Amino acid sequence: MLTSSWIKQLPLTAITQVTPVGGGDVNQAYRIDTATKPYFLLVQPGYPADFYAGEIAGLKAFDEAQILAPRVIANGQIEGDGFLLLSFLTSGNGSQRDLGRLVAHLHQHHEPNGRFGFDYPYAGTSVSFTNTWTDSWADLFIHQRLDRLAAHLLKKELWQADDEATFQQVRTIISKTLAHHHSDASLLHGDLWGGNYMFTADGQPALIDPAAVYGDRELDIGVTTVFGGFTQDFYTGYQEVYPLDAGYHFRLDFYRLYYLMVHLDKFGMGYAGSVAAVMNQILDHGLAE
Repeated sequence: MLTSSWIKQLPLTAITQVTPVGGGDVNQAYRIDTATKPYFLLVQPGYPADFYAGEIAGLKAFDEAQILAPRVIANGQIEGDGFLLLSFLTSGNGSQRDLGRLVAHLHQHHEPNGRFGFDYPYAGTSVSFTNTWTDSWADLFIHQRLDRLAAHLLKKELWQADDEATFQQVRTIISKTLAHHHSDASLLHGDLWGGNYMFTADGQPALIDPAAVYGDRELDIGVTTVFGGFTQDFYTGYQEVYPLDAGYHFRLDFYRLYYLMVHLDKFGMGYAGSVAAVMNQILDHGLAE
């Protein structure tokens, strides 16, 4: 809990109330009410201000793409704790179809030089992904993400030798499939599960807590299918604006695998069965072709 002396050092005046907000697993989060308006505060104890550099860059990229998301108000460090102060979006109800259209519009913003990556690493897991710029989506997705995750799972003994052997077979199928699939470098949310969107009081869809990267848009779509929270109307709205390429149903398994591997690494063996099931599904489909 923040102390009163800590709160007084925020670049705000007339603070009337500070309320903890749940729902995240990386930051401490608070609603800060003032005499004029509310704000949203993220705190990372013991970290410098630049802990939030990637999120700030992502939010600014969303703003430039005219995607509704919280605006950056201030960033700094107080008593050794990094903080990010954002505009507060009041929640309401809205249309999943409109949300799908919003995500499609996000994905229509491409990296000008066709490169994949981002200027900042993704540090939202115990494995930090470098997001090093590359001309190949397969290089970023397989080498920078899947391979790093696999090595980390082995190191933590969450995977054994037989899991690694299965992964190598799956990796070969993913590599061959992506070699024959054209990927555009779309601006991605990067962590698009059901807790990272909202509707504002006037019904507009908004995206929050980005892990932005320029990559194949099927990654975002695959992530939306892992834990639910998106109805068929979402996918209908998306396809109306930016239809997915033929064969996407199979490729979405690659991104489901990635996201479940992230959760296995972060939260432990409760996700082992889901990871194994997706790997087997990829193997069954890939070996049948």
